[in-house]
Amino acid sequence: MTELATDIVVVGGGLGGVCAALTAARLGRRVVLVEELDWLGGQLTAQGVPLDEHPWAESVVTSQSYAELRRQIREIYRAHTPLTAEARARLILNPGGGNVGTLCCEPIVAVRAIDALLAPFVGAGRLTILRRHRVTAVPTDGDRVRGVEALDLESGRAVVISAAIVIDATETGELLPLAGVEHVVGAEAQADTGEPNAIQGPADPLDQQALTWCFALDYRPGEDHRIDKPADYTRFRDLALPFWPGPQFGWTVSDHVTHRPLDRKLFTGDTDEEYLFDLWHARRIAWRRNFLPGAYASDITIANWPQMDYWLKPAVGVSADESAAALAEARQFSLAFLYWMQTDAPRADGGAGYAGLRLRGDVLGTTDGLAKQAYYREGYRIRAQFTVLEQHIGVAARPGHDRAESFADSVGVGAYRIDLHPSTTGTRDTVDIDTYPFEIPLGALLPVRVQNLIPACKNIGTTRITNGAYRVHPVEWSIGEAAGALAAFALQRAVPAAAVRAVPGHLADFQALLDGLGVVRHWPLYGALTPRSRRGYRPPAT
Repeated sequence: MTELATDIVVVGGGLGGVCAALTAARLGRRVVLVEELDWLGGQLTAQGVPLDEHPWAESVVTSQSYAELRRQIREIYRAHTPLTAEARARLILNPGGGNVGTLCCEPIVAVRAIDALLAPFVGAGRLTILRRHRVTAVPTDGDRVRGVEALDLESGRAVVISAAIVIDATETGELLPLAGVEHVVGAEAQADTGEPNAIQGPADPLDQQALTWCFALDYRPGEDHRIDKPADYTRFRDLALPFWPGPQFGWTVSDHVTHRPLDRKLFTGDTDEEYLFDLWHARRIAWRRNFLPGAYASDITIANWPQMDYWLKPAVGVSADESAAALAEARQFSLAFLYWMQTDAPRADGGAGYAGLRLRGDVLGTTDGLAKQAYYREGYRIRAQFTVLEQHIGVAARPGHDRAESFADSVGVGAYRIDLHPSTTGTRDTVDIDTYPFEIPLGALLPVRVQNLIPACKNIGTTRITNGAYRVHPVEWSIGEAAGALAAFALQRAVPAAAVRAVPGHLADFQALLDGLGVVRHWPLYGALTPRSRRGYRPPAT
C-alpha cells in the first residue's frame, strides 16, 4: 500500500478536474490529481467531443486560463503539424473546420496541450498526477471527508491519499454516493422545482439523458473498411423511438427544437467543402485542405450524432453490473450505427452504404476506433446550498426579464442552450430551449452538509434541466477553476469552504482573487449583445 498526504486531492481528470488542479497549484497548493484513464481532458479528449462553445469564445468573455488552453492547442498545430502557410497564418485557426465551433481539433492534440499546461507544476513538485487509478472509497469523519482510497489499475496496489479538501471532478459525480454526500440523480419533479420543463409526476432517478459512445472516422471512397456485423445489429437497426419519424438508424431525425422531421444526412456535398451543415462537417476535427498535400488523405470527423443517442438503459444510479451492461450495449449501439452507414444507409446516388468509412482510433488513443470513454451528459448532482433553476436562465421561464439572474456570489460565466437528449425512459424527446448567457453561483458548488468536498464537473447544484446548459466544455472548465481557487482560498484562510460564501469579507476577497486570475464573473459585453444573438445561437446538438 502507498500512502500520500496532500493539501487537495482532485478526483477526475476531465476539463473541470484539470482546471481545478491547475488553479490550486498556481495558488501554491500541493495537489494530487487522480484519473482512471491514461488521458486527461474528459469530454474533449477521452470522450472525443470537440469544444462546444458560445459565439463569443474568441472574445474577452472567457477566463484567461481557458483562453490559454485554446492558444496552446493552436500553437501545437502551428509548431508540430504540416499546416499550409495559409492555415498557419490564420489568427482563428480551426484545424478541423467543424461548424460546431471555431476550434475543432483532434483529441490527441488536446491531450498534449493539457499536459503542457500542467507540466511546470509537475516539474516543480506541486502537482502529482496518478493516471490509471480508480477511487474505491472515500473515508469520512462526520461532516468531513478525510481523503480517498484508490486502486492502481496497472500494479493492483492500493493507494491511500489524505487531504484537507477533496474535489470531485468525476464525469458522473461518483464520489458523492461513496462519501455519503446528499445528492440527486435523474429528473426532478416539476412540483419540487417549479421548472416549466421538469417532468410531471414524481421525481425519477432513472430518467436520465441518453449517453453517446463517440468514434472518429475518415472516408476513403473506393476502399472497403466495413467492420464485422455487430451481434445485435438487426435489433438496433429496427429500433424506433415512439416520437421519432422513423427508425433511429436513418437520415431523418426528430428536430432537436421543434420535434418535426428533419433530414440529417452524412453528406450534403463534397466533403472537401469547408462549411456544410451535414453530419460530416458538424464535428470535423481535421480538414485535409488545412494541411500540406498528402499529409491527410481524408478529413477526419467525430461521430456524435442524434442517431447514436443510447437511451435503452441508464448507466448512473444503478448497480455496477447494470452500469457495465448499459455501457457495453452503448458501445455496440454505436458500432451498429457505423455498420449501418457502411452497408445499408441510402446514398444520394441511389446506392446503399459508404464502405469507405474507416475508424480512426489513432486520434482517440484506442485500437478499436471508439473513444476511451462514453460521453456522459449527466450524473449525480450535489444537494447544494443554492440550486440553479430554469427560472434563473431560461428565456421563456423569465417573462419580463431580458437577461439571466445575476448572482452576488458569481464565480464564472457560461452560455449555452438548455440541451437535453432523449430520456432513458424512452418516453421523452429532446428539450432544447433558449437561455440567456448566465453566471455560475458559488452556492451551487457548496454541499448542504459536507464541509470539505467541492464539486467541479457536471455534479454542481443544477437541476437535470439546467445541467443541460452547464455541462459543456467552457462552463465545466470555469466550474473547475472556481473549485480549485475555492479550495486554495479556504485553506489559506483556514475556514470551511461554505464560510467563503457566508462571510461577506471572505466572499469579497475570494472574488477579488478570481478577478486577479483573469476569471470573468459577469458578462461585460452583455449590453452590446442583441436579443437575437443572446438567445438565438443554436449549435449542433451534443
